[in-house]
Amino acid sequence: MKDAKELLRQALEAREKTYSPYSGFGVGAALLTKDGMVYTGCNIENGAFTPTCCAERTAFFKAVSEGKKEFSRIAIAGGHMGKPLERIVPCGVCLQVMMEFCDPQEFELVLAISEEDYEMRRLAELLPYGFSLVPTS
Repeated sequence: MKDAKELLRQALEAREKTYSPYSGFGVGAALLTKDGMVYTGCNIENGAFTPTCCAERTAFFKAVSEGKKEFSRIAIAGGHMGKPLERIVPCGVCLQVMMEFCDPQEFELVLAISEEDYEMRRLAELLPYGFSLVPTS
């Protein structure tokens, strides 16, 4: 399994591809499948705001669209472009998407300020009352 720092490096690289002309807030995500593949995503803004897609959902949707549905970990790095990274937590919509595919007691989120400064959290900690019709272990 890829370690947190390796996954964070990929999230930082994905952040460089952000399309965030309105907020200037770039986010990159690197999603690890249970079979060891990594899918990256960045936030993609839209002037109408509602069609904007977060980095985490971009990574999940890329993976699911290629047939992957079992995940173990996601690394997330973000903040205003040109400034130091901030520790950010996924929005509620992204957490709910994670809930659809991940066991909340097992799925790990790596929340990064840098490759050396990060926190590990479980989905259940961040979305303790998430809605799911999918049975979990």
